[in-house]
Amino acid sequence: MANFNKVILLGNLTRDPQLSYTPSQTAVVDFGIATNRRWTGQDGQPRNETCFVDCRAFGKTAENINKYCKKGRPLMVEGRLTYDSWTGQDGAKRSKHRVTVENFQFISAAGAGQAAAGGEQGGAAGDESQIPSENGGSANEAQSGSKDDIPF
Repeated sequence: MANFNKVILLGNLTRDPQLSYTPSQTAVVDFGIATNRRWTGQDGQPRNETCFVDCRAFGKTAENINKYCKKGRPLMVEGRLTYDSWTGQDGAKRSKHRVTVENFQFISAAGAGQAAAGGEQGGAAGDESQIPSENGGSANEAQSGSKDDIPF
């Protein structure tokens, strides 16, 4: 039997990432992403549907998401769907699906629609300095020629 479990989401963070550490000191970050779907109904009226997805990342990925991402910020994540189940304080069994992030991509806020369409990524003034560029430095550092210690 063949198996395949891959999820790719592009959306906005619904809350600030929450960083914690396992007993073995592995970084873990939990955050939520909201994705929007827009379409026209049979009656010709525009419709909107929002999907809220819980995500979890580990290690350096977790530390970088926690450092550079805040509520409302667009982010693309790639990972796998995992199923969590537990017993609540009231004794009831609970469960939910979550995306375990394996890869992510920073998306500039002003260029999110352009990036998804394959165009250039734009950025609002002041936002560019916080988004690392492909060479590891931020956009402003690339222009000034200085490098900061960004771990990826």
